[in-house]
Amino acid sequence: MTNSQNLICVTCPRGCSLTISYDDQDQITITGNQCKRGAAYAKAELSDPRRMIASTVRIRGGIHKMLPISTNAPFPKGKIMNLMAFLKSVEISAPVKMGDILIENVLNTGIAMVASRNMEKID
Repeated sequence: MTNSQNLICVTCPRGCSLTISYDDQDQITITGNQCKRGAAYAKAELSDPRRMIASTVRIRGGIHKMLPISTNAPFPKGKIMNLMAFLKSVEISAPVKMGDILIENVLNTGIAMVASRNMEKID
């Protein structure tokens, strides 16, 4: 018996419609990709789906109350809700420069949260 799953590849602007078929012996066939990156994306999406995350955290002493942040690498999809809950409790102190690592190894993933903009301190 063959099972299949459809995905849209997001590794490049083409947005290929991928079909991933697998049988009882765990043989995987990927079709619809127009480049090798599509096949790699499909395999990764099946085994360990990840996403880049952008969010905000509170900042103390800054010219704004919230600071935009993002992950420095794709984050495990299954832990995104835990990450968002954790970020609600985070407060950073100004000043901050864009690209500063604010949280290293967040949720023991080896991934860091970095500042997405400069934030000056209020005098």
